[in-house]
Order: sequence, then structure tokens, then C-alpha cells
Amino acid sequence: MIDVAGSVRPRRVELHCHLDASVRPGTVEELAREQGIPLTAPVEQLVVAPRDCGSLTSFLTYIDFPLQVLQTPDALRRAARELVEDWFADGVVYGEARFAPQLHGRLGMTQDEAVRAVAEGLAAGREATGVRTGLLLCCLRHQTPEESLAVAETALRHRHDVAGLDLAGDERFPGTPHRAAFDLAHAAGLPCTVHAGEAAGPESVWEALDVLGAHRIGHGVRCATDRALVDRLRRERVALEMCPISNVQTGAVPGLREHPADRLLAAGLQVTISTDARTTSDTSLEREFATLRAGFGWTSETEARCQANAARAAFAYSPPETAA
Repeated sequence: MIDVAGSVRPRRVELHCHLDASVRPGTVEELAREQGIPLTAPVEQLVVAPRDCGSLTSFLTYIDFPLQVLQTPDALRRAARELVEDWFADGVVYGEARFAPQLHGRLGMTQDEAVRAVAEGLAAGREATGVRTGLLLCCLRHQTPEESLAVAETALRHRHDVAGLDLAGDERFPGTPHRAAFDLAHAAGLPCTVHAGEAAGPESVWEALDVLGAHRIGHGVRCATDRALVDRLRRERVALEMCPISNVQTGAVPGLREHPADRLLAAGLQVTISTDARTTSDTSLEREFATLRAGFGWTSETEARCQANAARAAFAYSPPETAA
């Protein structure tokens, strides 16, 4: 891909990006003003997490304020459209946005209305930029099995717009209670990914595979401590959606030098790199790969391997050279 200045643009694929954690700070501030929601501090302090949050729980508090302003269809449409524009600026040719529609009903918006709004915003972004997109819906670990089942049912009602189902949230809560939602998705042929091995240990990744039937693992950094699990992930070619900067912020790894992405990629696992939370982590794919280049000596060839892994693991993407 060549940009208007004649330079070669990267062809990146992002698989793990939370919409509510990727709203532009200026947009959050503008929406808050329009909706009469007071800012208790400069917007960057409210939505951008510090480099060391100490825990995933602390990290997630920086998404609270964006959620407050994303309670209308217009706000969701705008956030989704702008995310696609940001992907385009970052060299992304295909991106998957994920969000939990059940968190957007404070003013009466239904899950169906929320999904339609995000899908419309993504479509507007696609039309303007040419970036292809996929939409994933998130069940949440701390919610009830019935609430997760409702999310899965919503996903299937919007199967033409929804590319996959996810389980996100606090990993202190087990995934097994949400099995019915994932069984429903599997029965309908809807691909699934599960956040696991981020705050919890390898056992959460085993659960994601054996109980929830995950096709991909969100983060999965703690799998590296379990040799049998690493062997299985390699053998079954299960993609790992790794987000290095976020993983350091949340304490999933002590520091970048301890991040397992480099050694797992070298060991033949399907490592992919994403941002997780573009605003909360103040990051982009360019920054993620620049950090890996500085920390591990990654090259353009290393990035290309990750991009190939991501393209193969994507839920709704056919690279141009293999598209029918």
C-alpha cells in the first residue's frame, strides 16, 4: 500500500482492540460537554492510565469515564467511525473492534441498538478509509450466565455484522459459568476468543480452550509458564492476542523484557500483536512494534510474521491476495 507521499505503508491487522478504551480523548471531552457530564480533571487524566497501574482492576477504572459518554447511539457511531480512521492512520488494513453492548443501557439503549450503532460507525469508517473491520461482542466474567447468554443471543441476531464472541473482565471470576453462551455461539458457527492468562494463571487458558472452546486467546501471557500448554497452543495453532504495553501496565508481566511474545514467537506459536486499549494505554500498533524493536531487536520480518499470524486468525478477513 502506497500513501499520497509515495512511501510504503504497513499492512497491519489488529485483532484485540476495545472500543470503549480507544475513544479519542478530545471526543470524550466533547461528548461529555454535549451531554452535560462534568469533567472532574483534565480529560487525559481521566482516560489515560499511568505506565504502571499495578493491576488489571486499576487499569479498567480508566475506561469508566468513556463508558459514561457512550450511552447513546450517536456517541457509539462516532467512536466506532473514529476508531477506523485511527486504524487507517496506523497502517491497519483490517481491525476487529470489541465491546460489551450490555454496558451501554444506562439511558435505555438496548443491546440491539448498541450493536447497530457500532456496526454503522464501523461501516462509515470503512467507506471513508477502505479499512476492513470485524465486530466482536464481549460477555463479562463478573456478570451472570444469563447476561452472557443474552449477549450471545444478541450476537446471533446480528450475525451479518458480528464476527465473534469474547469473554472479558476480571479473571478472578471463572469462565465456566458462561459456557452456555459459548455453546450457543459454537452451535451457530460463530468464532470465539477468550481473555485468559492475563491476570490469572495458565489454568484460565486451559479453561478457555477445554470448557469455552476458544479459537484464540486474549493476552495469554501466563501460558509461558506451562510447558504442556505451550506445546498444545503450538500444536493446535491457537493465536495469542498479545498487547505488550497494556500487559506491562496491568502487571500481567513485570516489564517489557519479561514479556513472552519474543520467545513464544521464536518457539513457533501464533503470536499476534494488538493495542488492547489505544487511548487507555496511549498506544498504537506503530508504538507497540517500535517498543518490541527496541526491547528485543525485532525487525520488519518479525513484524511480518506476526501480521501473517493475525491475518490467519482473523474472524472476518481474507487478505487481498487470497480473497475470492
